Amino acid sequence: MINRIVDSPEAAVADIFDGATVLIGGFGGVGVPNELIDALIAQGARDLTVVNNNAGNAELGVAALLKAGQVRKIVCSFPRQADSYVFDGLYRSGKLELELVPQGTLAERIRAAGAGIGAFFCPTGYGTPLAEGKETRIIDGRGQVLEHALHADFALVRAKLADRWGNLTYSKTARNFGPVMAAAARCTIAQVDRIVELGELDPETIVTPGIHVKRVVRVAPAADAQAS
Repeated sequence: MINRIVDSPEAAVADIFDGATVLIGGFGGVGVPNELIDALIAQGARDLTVVNNNAGNAELGVAALLKAGQVRKIVCSFPRQADSYVFDGLYRSGKLELELVPQGTLAERIRAAGAGIGAFFCPTGYGTPLAEGKETRIIDGRGQVLEHALHADFALVRAKLADRWGNLTYSKTARNFGPVMAAAARCTIAQVDRIVELGELDPETIVTPGIHVKRVVRVAPAADAQAS
């Protein structure tokens, strides 16, 4: 019987190893699997390469993981914000490596990994420092940069609903990077608000099919937790 449900965030992230590449969903503070990140901090894996849209806010989410000293390199589009002082301090002191990737290119590199595409040409960044050291071509009269697919060992994503097979649905913009990240990792771990019975999810609403998901853990939203 297929059952991808695990009992706790701690159990879900227990085998993330030192040096792993980890995709972490979220856009700003929306759709961030905070409890999985907290569990990863407690687990203690180090020298991680983290791929995320940004470098976290204040000391929450990805920023908390950075502050814990567990990240060697971050691949993201928006590392600096008004409250990105954790990233700023680590980067300026040479304790954190940064690979800056335009947001659309980041999403497509992740999507390409899930689709089995090794690399693709993209016009974004052509003629700028972001293209330095990369192959370039002129295609149909337009400069293009070769970008490689971005694979990962693990993906941590947040969804709204799941069943025991790992099928996922999302809530509005909390969907963001989750679906492409789920397809691009060897092991995808989904934090969800609620787990439903098989057949309860309308197949037309399933965004991430369970074939891409290895583990599902329920973390009740704050309002539900208070009510219980």
